[in-house]
Amino acid sequence: MSNVTRAAMPSAANRAAAKKDLPEHFKAYKHVWVFVELERGKVHPVSWELMGAGRRLADKLKVNLAAVVIGPEGQHTRNAALDAFCYGADLAYLVSDNVLSEYRNESYTKALTELVNTYKPEILLLGATTLGRDLAGSVATTLSTGLTADCTALEVDADGSLAATRPTFGGSLLCTIYTLNYRPQMATVRPRVMPMPQRVARDAAHIIVHPLGLIEDDIVTKILSFLPDRDAETSNLAYADFVVAGGLGLGSPENFRLVRELATLLGAEYGCSRPLVQKGWVTSDRQIGQTGKTIRPRLYIAAGISGAIQHRVGVEGADLIVAVNTDKNAPIFDFAHLAIVSDAIQLLPALTAAFRARLLPNSRARIAV
Repeated sequence: MSNVTRAAMPSAANRAAAKKDLPEHFKAYKHVWVFVELERGKVHPVSWELMGAGRRLADKLKVNLAAVVIGPEGQHTRNAALDAFCYGADLAYLVSDNVLSEYRNESYTKALTELVNTYKPEILLLGATTLGRDLAGSVATTLSTGLTADCTALEVDADGSLAATRPTFGGSLLCTIYTLNYRPQMATVRPRVMPMPQRVARDAAHIIVHPLGLIEDDIVTKILSFLPDRDAETSNLAYADFVVAGGLGLGSPENFRLVRELATLLGAEYGCSRPLVQKGWVTSDRQIGQTGKTIRPRLYIAAGISGAIQHRVGVEGADLIVAVNTDKNAPIFDFAHLAIVSDAIQLLPALTAAFRARLLPNSRARIAV
């Protein structure tokens, strides 16, 4: 592949020079595609978040934005294609076959790679979900193209190159990666990194139905039954409007109850920084940051969290960040909207009491941010 960091390719002129060997057939690749993740009849919200990002990229490139919907025959699959137009798609590619009733890498990879080879997109975006990561890696390998995973920002440079930014070196740096000599340019983006676009009712413009050409006997993997995970995470951190989180500044696992108490009172979700998961104070489904959940709440209260870049990339999309830390030089104060230099162990109970006094007189009261 020809993936290089921005530091290695600092100028559009240098990138243009590196493109001189781009095979002629890649020059026919146009348009921006978003894979619409449909699993068990439901579209993952990250798909619509990516439609918003894809719309912006397509407008800059002056090309079409296309949705790619792969799934079983039936109304759920067709509805996903129809909904794509309401989130900005100009057209949709639809592969519907009962062989695709459950996600299997082999069948979905065949469907998506056939679509790419037939219709030739310049950019292909997928969500960095369990399904999306598995599929993106397989498709990129099959197509022999580059893939930038877990992106936090997507841009198009003046020369038309996709600039995909992601954390690297354990999250201590952000690097921008280009796939210069291969097409499509592929990237995965974690849920909640991109803002959700507004849904606007629109008629379906153009749906291209593509046959799969695959039968069950052609697929090695068989699904014998589906058993839902009873122990699956119940947190809704990624899509919560209000989040309260704690870090090592709380001092002990017993003090983490202060975070839960405030979150419960506010009707919020609670989370934590990575060190608390590593110490076993909190379960991993509550971790916020690069290796945990990315959140975009209306209000985020961070108590005793230093705010290293690994945490920052998971929370900087919040509308309002309130940080509490005893260290006035804590990195979190560099990006928090409201900085409180205080001991979280003392402030959290006072904050809970203040909110309780305000909210309890009217049980239906809500926080306005």
